[in-house]
Amino acid sequence: MSITTPRRTRQATTAEADLAPSAFTAGARLEGARRASEWVREVAALTQPDRIVWCDGSAAEKQELLDLLVEAGTLLPLDPERRPGSYLARSAPSDVARVESRTFICSKDEADAGPTNNWRKPGAMRAELREVFAGSMRGRTMYVVPFSMGPVGGPISQVGIEVTDSPYVVVSMGVMTRVGREVMDLIDAGAPFVPAVHSVGAPLAPGQDDVAWPCNDTKYVVHFPESREIWSYGSGYGGNALLGKKCFALRIASAMARDEGWLAEHMLVIRVTSPEGRRYHLAAAFPSACGKTNLAMLRPTLPGWTVETIGDDIAWLRQGPDGTLRAINPEAGFFGVAPGTGVDTNPNAVATFDRDTIFTNVALTDDGDVWWEGLTPEPPTHLVDWQGQDWTPADGADGRKAAHPNSRFTVAASQCPTIADTWDDPAGVPIDAIVFGGRRASNVPLVAQAYGWEHGVFMGATISSEQTAAAEGTVGELRRDPFAMLPFCGINMADHWAHWLRVGAALDAAKRPEIFQVNWFRKGPDGSFLWPGFGENARVVAWIVDQVDRARGAGPSASSATTGSAATATATPVGRVPAPGALDVGGLDLPDGALDALLDVPVASWRAEADLTQEFFDRFGDRVPAALRAELDALRERLG
Repeated sequence: MSITTPRRTRQATTAEADLAPSAFTAGARLEGARRASEWVREVAALTQPDRIVWCDGSAAEKQELLDLLVEAGTLLPLDPERRPGSYLARSAPSDVARVESRTFICSKDEADAGPTNNWRKPGAMRAELREVFAGSMRGRTMYVVPFSMGPVGGPISQVGIEVTDSPYVVVSMGVMTRVGREVMDLIDAGAPFVPAVHSVGAPLAPGQDDVAWPCNDTKYVVHFPESREIWSYGSGYGGNALLGKKCFALRIASAMARDEGWLAEHMLVIRVTSPEGRRYHLAAAFPSACGKTNLAMLRPTLPGWTVETIGDDIAWLRQGPDGTLRAINPEAGFFGVAPGTGVDTNPNAVATFDRDTIFTNVALTDDGDVWWEGLTPEPPTHLVDWQGQDWTPADGADGRKAAHPNSRFTVAASQCPTIADTWDDPAGVPIDAIVFGGRRASNVPLVAQAYGWEHGVFMGATISSEQTAAAEGTVGELRRDPFAMLPFCGINMADHWAHWLRVGAALDAAKRPEIFQVNWFRKGPDGSFLWPGFGENARVVAWIVDQVDRARGAGPSASSATTGSAATATATPVGRVPAPGALDVGGLDLPDGALDALLDVPVASWRAEADLTQEFFDRFGDRVPAALRAELDALRERLG
């Protein structure tokens, strides 16, 4: 076994050449260079790679890995004129998405994982992992990737080390996180780091050629919250293999945040500027297919308003020295879903990935570019689909997709044309409003403001979307996704709610963010959407920030749509909604009565929903905070 120490980064003292056999160990939240090198030796003794490379995150290293991936057939270079510096990857058809059924939270106590996570006894899981990881990197290179979630050394940032036998993962981690010498310098100085182990689970026999997309039918994505460890086996797909993303930044970080007094959330962050130049920062949690990326890169239709992107997926929030709740985007890139992202729906996203992007499982055009459903109004006359087969619009008419529905683009956040100049500020940005949203055809109004922090946490805990077809379940049945964190919370979900209550109580009441709920998807009797959405959502954002100003005594902005009345909001059982004239709908071709319908709160339906909420809370037993049960009682009282 050999070790390569990359240029300009690691010192020889941290990468010893002789790796003595060592037992599989439980680990802990590791500290310092000595622990790092010991841990790498132990993982190498277990997985038996042919060589070890400590990565430096340099441009030269990235290009070397890209060339290696092209040579192996994992990446296909795209046309350098149409899509410079970009590549297409095609995964194995069995390795295209997160494997929730094989994702485990191995807390010491099953109750700490809660009813919404897959739990296994830590000892039993370690025995299984020891068996599958034994020799799993044989014939391959182990890459050691020191990375930072958030700006290196920032007060809200954290660091980790991922070891992996996938060069595709190394390149992608270099886009999605900060990789390099600065991170290892922190670890050398004693900074604690999260250890993360990944293997594609496809060892090579002597003389055996590698395959373009190695993976294994057996898969594990395992988290040990107490020791802050991540072990992933068998998958090369980003959500399972880029261990800084959902695994660290949400599942492990939610446990860290609970213990250390901060928040790790599945939230976008944006900066909104009014025509008067007032700046506001919003954090927003949306389940999938609810408009999250479109809001993160919103192109407002209201004159004079601008929206800039801080982050599109994950936010870490911590009380700052000024008493505000400050947020960073812990990622350095976007790992976005391609289908549905197009020139009409999200032109800013399309501009982001016009170069230096890795596309996975999208279709290839005849002129060396990429395409997917929704990129353009009409498909090309011929494509090579995500599995390498010929495709024409006739195939699309038969229901065969050119791109996989979960196909992805991986691109640096700095390429986004709407990226804010403070997006990587180590101190973060002060959050003025928190927004929750789901996909609801009925019941939930276009926008509602919480009556207070506890009511806002209740809103977040009860986020839901309605089933839209009988094949998915009973039409109208609610699919709960509290805080949009259901697949990503590494602790008992009810404990997550209790932690939000504690964080809010610790904040200065005058500086606490206001909390809102939105719903872009309410429908009329004919089944059509009542709200136009997309850039018109800026009208709702404008009302939200005006409410923030009023809550803080700043007074209305000159661009407020208020009719002059002091009342800009009307109390309803579910929160404050815009008063007549308070929401700017000028120039919108809304059907008669549409705005009233958008803001309607049907009492009978909400009484039934309150019963469903109680059933949902009962799943968590006595872990549900008393304050949230009190909010449910208060909702019922307001409903009469």
